[in-house]
Amino acid sequence: QVQLVESGGGLVQAGASLRLSCAASRGTFSNYCMAWFRRAPGKEREFVAGINWSGDSTIYAESVKGRFTISRDNAKNTVYLQMNSLKPEDTAVYYCAAQTDVIPRSDYVVDYWGRGTQVTVSS
Repeated sequence: QVQLVESGGGLVQAGASLRLSCAASRGTFSNYCMAWFRRAPGKEREFVAGINWSGDSTIYAESVKGRFTISRDNAKNTVYLQMNSLKPEDTAVYYCAAQTDVIPRSDYVVDYWGRGTQVTVSS
């Protein structure tokens, strides 16, 4: 079973950038498609971005397309989320997710979750 630990969250002003990291352990990282989800206060968790096993295929939610970039380093067992031009509506707890067969775009197909990292964007 893979364990996922997120880091890199924080409090920033609108327009700033952050890079989230998710380190995986206890599993073969390259066997998993990875994704980032987020849960804003009072809202359901939503898909943000996903990447396949090798990193040559990515998908994004429309709300972050052009601002966020997901990438992975299989040698370091880590997936990243580069977030640029942050907006107050990006404020949420960001979760790392892993799935063996497909890029997970729904809670229901995720095999493993991290505990999350808080991102707060002030206006």
